[in-house]
Order: sequence, then C-alpha cells, then structure tokens
Amino acid sequence: MSEAKVNVQTGQQVSPKPSYFQKWQGKTRLTAPVPSMTTVFWSFLGGFIGLLAISYLSLNAALFPLFAPFGASAVLLYGAPAAPFSQPRNLLGGHFISATVGVIIFNILGISFFSVALAVSLAISLMLLARAVHPPAGATALLGVTASQGSFLWIFAPVLAGALVLLLVALIINNLDAQRSYPEYWF
Repeated sequence: MSEAKVNVQTGQQVSPKPSYFQKWQGKTRLTAPVPSMTTVFWSFLGGFIGLLAISYLSLNAALFPLFAPFGASAVLLYGAPAAPFSQPRNLLGGHFISATVGVIIFNILGISFFSVALAVSLAISLMLLARAVHPPAGATALLGVTASQGSFLWIFAPVLAGALVLLLVALIINNLDAQRSYPEYWF
C-alpha cells in the first residue's frame, strides 16, 4: 500500500503523481448515456438531410466538389450538437483556418509528406489559439495541401459553402427536437 503524502504548508493529503504508463489507464471510467429514440431519429434526419444537400450540390448541381470532412462534421453537428466542437464558431472557424493554412502551405511548399504534416499541425495550433477547434478540419488542412491545387477559391467552395449548408440544416433540424437547442453559442 502506498503511503499518502501530506502537504506541510496546507496539511492536506497530496495524491502521488502517476507514472507515465499509469496515465495511459485514464482517470475515470466513463459510461456514455443511452440516447433516446427521439434523439437518434433527429440525429439521423439531420445527418441525412445535411449530407443529401451537400451531395446534391456537389454531384448534381456541380456547385463544388464533394468534400469528405463534411461527413465527420455531420457526426458532430447532428450527433453531438451541444459539444463545443459542434458550435458554429468551431465549424466555420475551424474549416476556414484549416483550408487557408492548407492552401498557403501548398503554394509555398507543394505536396510532400512534410507539407501535409506541417499544414495539419499548424491548423491545430491556429484553431487552438482562435478557440475554434473542429476536429474534422484537420482533414481540411490535409486536403488543402493535396486537393486544392493551391486555389484560394477552394476555401470558399467547397469548404465554407458546404459548412454553411451543414450549419443551416443543423439550425433547422436540431431545433425541431424538443430536447435540443442549437447552437449553444455563436462566437
């Protein structure tokens, strides 16, 4: 049994610092709540309509190319609309920052393993500083280097145009659910 240490200044018990590998065990055991069938329905409907609109605008109307990170954005917006990563600031800011970084890095360094790693890590840092972290936007930075062909217009279509479509659908569908209110905040 480990001996509890006491802080001599406060007299309070101090927990021993975990070792490096003890940190891998996690701090607690989380049991995720079971969603109601209503929540599952509205999440399905939001994801379906959001991606139906994006797919239509991409494939049939040819307004912009289909953009894979929007699948992950849809999971956040419709499956976890109260999460900080799902808020409009994070959705729009995260994709905008990451797309801009990806395009700039492509224009400076071209496509390479180094430029991809630099773009994604720079996007992470800038999203953190802007308080606009949106995890799917990591893929946006990667695609900014590998798929944008260095075009600054790519930032606006498909990236921001598609994000705005998903946001509009999230505002409509998430607020039809009596148990939800979206967004938690704008900026």
